[in-house]
Order: sequence, then structure tokens, then C-alpha cells
Amino acid sequence: MNDTGAIRTGVLLAAGHGSRLRGSAPYKPLCPVGGRPLIDHALCGMAEAGLTRAVVVLGYGAEAIADHLASRDWPLTVDTVMTRDHREPNGVSVLAAAPALRGEEAVLAMCDHLVSPSLYARLAATGARGGTTLGIDRRLGHPWVDPDDVTWVRTQGDAIVEIGKLAAGGMADADAYDTGVFAIGPALFDALASLPAPSLTDGMRLLAADARAFTVDCSDLDWIDVDDAAALAKAEDWMLARAA
Repeated sequence: MNDTGAIRTGVLLAAGHGSRLRGSAPYKPLCPVGGRPLIDHALCGMAEAGLTRAVVVLGYGAEAIADHLASRDWPLTVDTVMTRDHREPNGVSVLAAAPALRGEEAVLAMCDHLVSPSLYARLAATGARGGTTLGIDRRLGHPWVDPDDVTWVRTQGDAIVEIGKLAAGGMADADAYDTGVFAIGPALFDALASLPAPSLTDGMRLLAADARAFTVDCSDLDWIDVDDAAALAKAEDWMLARAA
């Protein structure tokens, strides 16, 4: 972090296939919501939150997305890196950003998560705390959240005890949702690098076992994972409500 104590760099994962949104856009980061592509919402939201640089991790559709990024003037510096293989788990894409950070902490977010800029700001202010901090939402049953698709979290105080999908079992006593926004640092990269084909959840489990996976409550802030047509419709409604 810088001398003010707040993170100023974001990492945005934009490497995946996005097959469930293929009917709305050939590449998920370019899928329009409220008249703007998802990646535009994310980058402008990071800038509004006070971030001054974003490292965008590309993979599937990299050329088209890179062209889009190059065609616009952004309110923050935008750098791009390539994942080694977009077919591998998302932890591989996270690792691709490590050299660009040079050991600094960053706010990690998913390109397909439409979130209030205040969520980025809260994670930037909280920091990784020597491990990784995850923004969580305790509003279980929220109509914007697909319980079968979201990552669930079980907490003890502000620590993560367990994290995973319901389908994987063992999450019956989960008490929060994973919002997809993190404050990360070297500890997460070390955890991911120790695994052959890591997912972000795998890395968080390793940190949780070492008591270095933390949470910050973001239940008062809006977010939605735009990963299919139903979620896209809900996101459009949200944009209309905000505009009104």
C-alpha cells in the first residue's frame, strides 16, 4: 500500500469463456449492462473508489478486449497481462498479475461482477492484513444471488473458516456470500503458486488453514454476479433503478 494506507491498484480478471452469456455478447467483459460493457463498469468503478491503476488479466477473446481497452480514455492507468491458459482455474489468472504488482497489495475483482464502487473502496481501505481480505455479504437469500452458483463462506469473527460451493458439500452452516472482491498481497500469490492448477477458492482455503484469510462485512453494499441471462436481467433492472 502507499503512504496513505489505502490500496491504489486493482486487478481485474477478464480471462474466462463466459459461455452462459454468449447469447448477449461474444466475450463476457464486453457484455453491455445499462448501455456500457461490464469491463467499463468495473474500471470506472475502481477509479471512482480511488484506485489509480488497474491490471486487467486477459485470456479468452484477448485481442477484442485489448482493442476495446485501447480505444478509450480511462480515468485510471490500465495495464494488461495474459493468463497462461484461460481454460485453467481462475487462480492461474490471479498469478499472472503478480509480476505487475511487484509485491504491492491490490484490490482483486471479477470483470463479471457489477458492484458498487464503495465495495472496492472498502477493500482498498481495509487491505490484505498480512493474508487476504474478502468482502462478504451476510444477506442470505438475497434475490440477486444464485445459491447454487455463488461461493459460500463460513466465518468465525472476521476470519474465514471454510469457503466453497454448496454442491461440493460441507457448507450447510455457511453464514455469508463471497462478493468476488478481495484485498490481496504476496500471501495469496504464495498460496496459489504452491498448487499445480489453483482456483482462487483453493488459495483461500490454504490461507484459512493458516489463519490468514479475513473478511470485511459489505452487506450494506450492492453487487451482482452477471454470469447468465437471468442475472443480466437483474443487473439491467438495478441500473434502471440507480438511474431513476
